[in-house]
Amino acid sequence: MSEDGSITRWFGSLQAGNREAAQGLWQRFASRLIGLARARLRTAPRRAADEEDAVLSAFDSFCRGAEQGRFPQVQDRSDLWNLLVAITIRKVSDQLKHEMRQKRGGGAVLCEADLAQRSDDDQVFEDVIGREPTPQLAAEMAEQCHRLLELLQDADLRSIALLKMEGYTNDEIAGQLDCVRSTVQRKLNLIRSRWEQEVA
Repeated sequence: MSEDGSITRWFGSLQAGNREAAQGLWQRFASRLIGLARARLRTAPRRAADEEDAVLSAFDSFCRGAEQGRFPQVQDRSDLWNLLVAITIRKVSDQLKHEMRQKRGGGAVLCEADLAQRSDDDQVFEDVIGREPTPQLAAEMAEQCHRLLELLQDADLRSIALLKMEGYTNDEIAGQLDCVRSTVQRKLNLIRSRWEQEVA
């Protein structure tokens, strides 16, 4: 079975409630997501949590959301990757905000007993655990990625853009496409230029 087929099968199985299917997805995407989180946290001050914490939290949110049928827009490997990136970036952002806060809670920190007395317990604990992107935000991000990829008329440019979004280095991309690193860099510059023109 192809890699895309395996990923689609694992995701479908996870949506059906089989948590064991998450293992295959974790093995496929974890290292790239950790690399993405590490790059985003690189300039942050020393912290209690790290990139692996952010990715574990993101993956847990993803699994819960998939089981609840919250990601109907995921149709293929590209959609799934875009969703995982969006959730991971949100978790990293929340982690950075938490670490940068000088006063946590502003003097209004609740203990477990206070939380237990609140009538909206489920919402309170959901707020404590963290949020993943809404299905609408995830769909918008996937749509934006598809739109930007469609701007690249050349199949090689689309392949390079996808590989780069998945966290591959320029050397790894060059190895996969059987070309030299400078070719990858030149094409990445072309992709960046086209996308910047579109955004402008």
